[in-house]
Amino acid sequence: MHKTPTHDTHNESDAAEPSNMAHSSRRDFLKKSLFAASAAGAASSLILPSSAVHAAGSDAPEKPVVKIGFIPLTDCASVVMASKLGLDKKYGITIELSKEASWAGVRDKLISGELDAAHVLYGLIYAVNNGVGATATPMSVLMGINNNGQAITMANKLISAGVVNGAGLKKYIASGKSLTFAQTYPTGTHAMWLNYWLAANGVNPMKDVKNITVPPPQMVSNMQVGTTDGFCVGEPWGARAIELGIGFTTITTQEIWTNHPEKVLGCSRAFVEKNPNTARALIMAVLEASKYLDDYKNRAAVATIISQKSYVNCPADTITGRFLGNYDNGAGRQWKDANNMKFYNDGKVNFPYLSDGMWFMTQHKRWGLMKNDVDYLGIAKQINQIDLYKQAASQVKVPVPSSPMRSSKLLDGKVWDGSNPAAYAASFAIKA
Repeated sequence: MHKTPTHDTHNESDAAEPSNMAHSSRRDFLKKSLFAASAAGAASSLILPSSAVHAAGSDAPEKPVVKIGFIPLTDCASVVMASKLGLDKKYGITIELSKEASWAGVRDKLISGELDAAHVLYGLIYAVNNGVGATATPMSVLMGINNNGQAITMANKLISAGVVNGAGLKKYIASGKSLTFAQTYPTGTHAMWLNYWLAANGVNPMKDVKNITVPPPQMVSNMQVGTTDGFCVGEPWGARAIELGIGFTTITTQEIWTNHPEKVLGCSRAFVEKNPNTARALIMAVLEASKYLDDYKNRAAVATIISQKSYVNCPADTITGRFLGNYDNGAGRQWKDANNMKFYNDGKVNFPYLSDGMWFMTQHKRWGLMKNDVDYLGIAKQINQIDLYKQAASQVKVPVPSSPMRSSKLLDGKVWDGSNPAAYAASFAIKA
């Protein structure tokens, strides 16, 4: 059995703001709270929101306190900062943050209602909705949280064996060598990026390697003790493996699919149906935080905040590099990546494109996780809350695209545009 570190999983919630506080006093309160929460001086560069804009009347949130789960990853930053900057209170809600230990835990708590919503893997929401790996439960995607910013890491010991890329890996496996790769949840984004990359290099992820599931914060420790030879996970854990001298980045996920969908703000359908105003307020708060994060002058200070034990629990310097687009693959290559983790990108990150959700279902079908083709478009229309998102976006002046579909070319040259999902799922030479 692999060794696993102990992680803090306590809930984090901001101190309650007095309801009768004047706007000027509220700003002072937010400043004091943020300074207290951040490490030495980091919050001094944070720009706080202007006066609160509380919803009233029929638009008032049905649920004033919203419990949001997150996993310790750099891309939890927008839900954390929506709370830390007081953007939740601006729209009449209070975000109660809950640090979770695994994606399976997030899944179970969303289904049970213990969590109202979560920073969560796109593919997990679709799988739960379709009864893949869990009891079928109607689910919703409120908005996209981020694009890009994940990576596939391999152990340094493979470099001496000539395994530095996909071609080397295929040759190594063809020689009869056995390797173990880890992803964070079988239907999630990291599993799909890992599977896609392996298959694009002629390696069947279901047959040619051992494919296991490990929670994100445990990836590095598993590689340290030799349980895994490679893994796909979000930052900062790829950078941390390099920092500790145990692994190198063989490919970033933005090299697999530039501006790919990644984490979403997800919840059960029941939550949206019962609390539409709360859901809309939550989208608005996270949209504003997303804008804030894509102003790069704010990112170093945010890295210091989310580095704390209550959040990512990783050195701020480890987070900051790739957060700012400064990449070092740990094997002699350094570059400035214009396609690093994005949280806003003029709203392109956040719009819940139907084609994005459909893509994950095509991969679930490809790898035998979903046994039959489904009504891909119909399911995506049920899950992705486009109308609610558009209402929220209009309130915070976020542009929306003209079409709910988008077209992308992935690293193997295949184009995905959502037009024929069943044919696309069946078109791959390597599949389950």
